[in-house]
Amino acid sequence: MSDMDYNTFKVTAPVKLSDKSTTLFQDQEEKELEKKLKKVRKQLGKLQDTMYAHDKYAVLVCLQGMDTSGKDSLIREVFKDFNARGVEVQSFKVPTDLELGHDYLWRHYIALPQRGKFGVHNRTHYENVLVTRVHPEYILGENLPDVHTVEDVNDAFWDKRFEQIKNFEKHLVENGTLIYKFFMHLSKGEQKNRLLRRLEKKEKNWKFSAGDLKERKLWGTYQTYYEDAINRTSTDKAPWYVIPADNKPAARLAVASILLETLSQYEDIQEPELDDKTKANLSAYKEQLENE
Repeated sequence: MSDMDYNTFKVTAPVKLSDKSTTLFQDQEEKELEKKLKKVRKQLGKLQDTMYAHDKYAVLVCLQGMDTSGKDSLIREVFKDFNARGVEVQSFKVPTDLELGHDYLWRHYIALPQRGKFGVHNRTHYENVLVTRVHPEYILGENLPDVHTVEDVNDAFWDKRFEQIKNFEKHLVENGTLIYKFFMHLSKGEQKNRLLRRLEKKEKNWKFSAGDLKERKLWGTYQTYYEDAINRTSTDKAPWYVIPADNKPAARLAVASILLETLSQYEDIQEPELDDKTKANLSAYKEQLENE
């Protein structure tokens, strides 16, 4: 990735988020980072075209992070050069009544990308072990058979849910979905700056919600549960990457580069070849069209 090994961000052993930097490429100008990103995303777009023709793998990109961590703008900038047919973006908000009428993974499963496409999930199935863990009362809305009070949402409940998520991802991988999970690691100080910009700039006011401040007060709790989720569910086939997110252009370059470098290692991803009979008759087909 550019001039840095992408494995720097891959979680292969238990991590402590407080020890992880939230800054990256501080010595590089924003224009230089954007130039590098432009090159990488063009290559990614071409690779996706090949994957579409190859029709063997789907790619699921999972983006998690605190409010203002840059997920929306990352999606816009990283996948800008994709053919529109090749990428599907899904943002998961508060579950609807229809979604609550199903198991918690249902709405994520039906939004999965088909083979040959990228699916980008802005907030993901991990919301079900993050926001609901910070606010366990939300679980009561799922109307589960063995959950009658908040006291039933205990350690055993979360242990079971983490296993279900790991099994969900294992099933997807074994059936041709390549999973990338990115945690946008933002500092509390930078979040404050971004929230202030939303208040100070009229054109950004619409992004602000008073609920952002309420959740900000729970920063430490969220960090604890993010750390636990990452450590419990980063596997060889569905790894987590902790991406320093204080510098948006740098974070975008990191994510794009990780995708390009790792996907390029799949030597079997090739455009399909024509059968021998069709190849042997290409000249005849061309002549037929030209003589219409």
